[in-house]
Amino acid sequence: MQKSLKKIILLMMLISSYSFSLSIPDKYPSYAYVFSEFGVDESYAYDAGFELFVLHNEKKIKSFYKRSLHRGKDLLPMMKGYLMDDGLSDLFIYLSMVESGFSPSIVSSKKAVGLWQFMPATAKHYNLSVCNSFDERCDPVSSTNAAINYLNKLHRQFGKWYLAAMAYNCGEGRLEKAIKKAGSDELSILVDDHHKYLPLETREYIKKILLVAMIGESTTLDFALSTDDVLQVEVLAGTKLRELAKLIDIKPSRLLALNKQFKNAVVPKKNRMYKITIPEENMIAFYLRYELPEEKKPVKPYFISHNVNLGETLEGIAKQYHTSSEEIAISNHLEDEYLAVDQFLIIPVSKNIFQNTLYK
Repeated sequence: MQKSLKKIILLMMLISSYSFSLSIPDKYPSYAYVFSEFGVDESYAYDAGFELFVLHNEKKIKSFYKRSLHRGKDLLPMMKGYLMDDGLSDLFIYLSMVESGFSPSIVSSKKAVGLWQFMPATAKHYNLSVCNSFDERCDPVSSTNAAINYLNKLHRQFGKWYLAAMAYNCGEGRLEKAIKKAGSDELSILVDDHHKYLPLETREYIKKILLVAMIGESTTLDFALSTDDVLQVEVLAGTKLRELAKLIDIKPSRLLALNKQFKNAVVPKKNRMYKITIPEENMIAFYLRYELPEEKKPVKPYFISHNVNLGETLEGIAKQYHTSSEEIAISNHLEDEYLAVDQFLIIPVSKNIFQNTLYK
């Protein structure tokens, strides 16, 4: 019994020793491709700091990779397509994986939200709406397009993709200071744990992206896990997503997971129409079963003219003539509530208002 136990222990030691002796290129044949896509020199695979990081973290990051892949299986084809259409490497999906684990509604301790973890100020800069009833940072399509624009901007600024990824984490100003202090923009120098030119979070951030990308590409990331792609369709304000899910034969949980931007699973009423994301396989059911109501026509039979004065609003003008903002918007084909000074409007009014205005 003791001899058998000794043999097992010895075997485990040999296996462990063999695992430790394997180099990164041996363990992850995709390393050269991954490094080239991020603009990293192949020699970084033999960097002692990176080797140590891989050794200490590959087990838990492999587990994280599997969980994230399962969570994002409906979104990956869309994300990959948008990245490649805009000239970015599709390997930047791993940046999103590290940021959010492919959870569209995740919120960080710093109040960053969504697949690409946008802070409120950055979100607004890239035209993502952030309000109580609607947070576009949780919209997979809108947030992915915003992230692409931001990453392209960072690449133009710093010239290398791994620098763009690092600036995405720590900010442009912080990275510029680090490069200036280090006197170099080489990865091995910037992430040196002795000189600490960058915060620990950023030093580990780029290493995580490279490691999870090597894991994914070495096992061949299977976009076929998703049986269908996703697309966007327009729905009316106030649409309840759970009811829509039943209408188009999709599990409510799945539709809600694709549209985390809507709070309480209800489309807000600020605008008349909103875009939502649905699986491509449900597209036919949507167009066959979801009917938009016909556009309401003004019910008041008389019209008067009005030139907008400074400070006037659509709601105020409607109250002035005892009509509604909606009727004025329809009559004048207005797309929003913004008015310009001296703008000419046609106001639908009742017979009494029309006569009173006429004989003033």
